[in-house]
Amino acid sequence: MATAVVLDSNALLMPFQFGFNIDQELRRLFGDIPVVVPSAVLAELANIEDKHAKAALALARRYPIVETELRGDDGVIDVAERTSAAVVTNDRELIQRLNGRNIEVVRLRSKGHLESNVY
Repeated sequence: MATAVVLDSNALLMPFQFGFNIDQELRRLFGDIPVVVPSAVLAELANIEDKHAKAALALARRYPIVETELRGDDGVIDVAERTSAAVVTNDRELIQRLNGRNIEVVRLRSKGHLESNVY
């Protein structure tokens, strides 16, 4: 069972794209465990040209930031492994990599309902 939850850039965009409360959904799934954002995700969001990117970046800054020297998906995996965390994402490539490492993945289903695949 995960002891924390890591949000990737895709996860931080979801609430604005699909109009749901990510904190409420995470509490429903995990109760009261820490939610963190890798420093690599902040850099990624700052470079995304999406109408929701600025709001997603502001949301990301509400959570504790965990430093990583790695970039992109590598940074997300690094933080997830170091913190024994599940990862919230709908990014197919990242999901495949997480599955290969037996890291719990939380995906968006039905435009507002998060679902976990626990190993």
